[in-house]
Amino acid sequence: METKKFLLDEKDIPTQWYNIVADMKNKPMLPIHPATKQPLKPEDLYPIFCEECSRQEFNSTDRYIDIPEEVRDVYRNYRCTPLVRAYGLEKALDTPAHIFFKNESVSPVGSHKLNSAIAQAYYCKKQGITNITTETGAGQWGAAMSYAAKFFGLELAVYMVKISYEQKPYRKSIMQSYGATVIASPSMSTKAGRKIITDDPNYMGSLGTAISEAIELATTVPNCKYVLGSVLSHVSLHQTVIGQEAKKQMEMAGEYPDIVIACFGGGSNFSGIAFPFMEDTLTKGTKTRFIAAEPASCPKLTRGRFLYDFGDEAGYTPLLKMYTLGHNFQPAHIHAGGLRYHGAGTTVSQLIKDGFMEATDIKQLDSFKAAMLFAKAEGIIPAPESAHAIAATIDEALKCKEEGTQKTILFNLSGHGLIDMTAYDSYLSGDLKNYDLSQEDIDKNLETILKLQQK
Repeated sequence: METKKFLLDEKDIPTQWYNIVADMKNKPMLPIHPATKQPLKPEDLYPIFCEECSRQEFNSTDRYIDIPEEVRDVYRNYRCTPLVRAYGLEKALDTPAHIFFKNESVSPVGSHKLNSAIAQAYYCKKQGITNITTETGAGQWGAAMSYAAKFFGLELAVYMVKISYEQKPYRKSIMQSYGATVIASPSMSTKAGRKIITDDPNYMGSLGTAISEAIELATTVPNCKYVLGSVLSHVSLHQTVIGQEAKKQMEMAGEYPDIVIACFGGGSNFSGIAFPFMEDTLTKGTKTRFIAAEPASCPKLTRGRFLYDFGDEAGYTPLLKMYTLGHNFQPAHIHAGGLRYHGAGTTVSQLIKDGFMEATDIKQLDSFKAAMLFAKAEGIIPAPESAHAIAATIDEALKCKEEGTQKTILFNLSGHGLIDMTAYDSYLSGDLKNYDLSQEDIDKNLETILKLQQK
């Protein structure tokens, strides 16, 4: 029987993170102050983030950044993660494509999010910070940060998007099991939350809202900092352990990907799997395609605009040059809560603008259909977020079948769906639906942002 899993030893855990910005000809646009419109410096972020993450955010020269040994020690609890040849899926599709997936679902919290949570918690602890705050959509980042905070002895408050707080109660339980305080967002505990509830008492929240609340708490509580699970460059940096391991494992398999695919919310797991391979594109001219799979109900890459916009709903963050639907965008209540974010990271946005990657939008029912096929073929129930990557992979594999071409496809299985079974119950009972988003709705949300550009 042919090898199915390609495994590395803990000695193969990367010793450095890959900083793609150093290899980009067109660097991401710098964040700017919303009042002065002047570019920010690392120290401008110190009131919100820990100092080392702030410095990493602006590092555009160092191609590789050392991973602290204390961080690698925690990585050893679950890394290196397996690379798997998806023979079952290939057979089910009757495709000549070779399909591989990097299985990040084997981490203690069931997703890739730990790769940055551990790093950020370590840097906060090293700086002497005692309290941290964050947001979470589907709960995967909140669970990861809860694990990391407990490991380094930090107190954590998590603002969980209210719709996910209700849809995914077990993720809340996981966070509480690790000792975190979990608050449904919007809440009455912050000025931002109270305003949003006053304006719309039935609003079920968004990642932008939860970020506003978490940042407000971080900037008003002594010795407290904010930690973020996606979007920003230092988060993408920490995730590159995924792709670096995958490159070694693909060499073991004797193949190199023609296509690399990951689901896309803010860009963290996409960056993690794609950037180390994109290094070869930028420095060696390889011709790999990189595809970001986002939900059709939150299509910032496929239908958004490349503009300066806030990263949160209340306007507490700097302005970021990114593909966005507008920070006032209210996403549909899809079960892929981790993908319900209005914007994309500045680095990923610049790369898609320059043509180094592409995006596709996936409807909710199509993502669950793909997830069911993958579960039957490979025995793993994927997270609803990861199901978007699987749907895009299936589309590409079927194109290979139609064209009679053999291509190697690699996708990131960013998390398992064992705590998302209520979503699968809804799908199996026929209660899930697709959400249509008109261009008129998108343009309306962007009107505010366009006015912001003109000031």
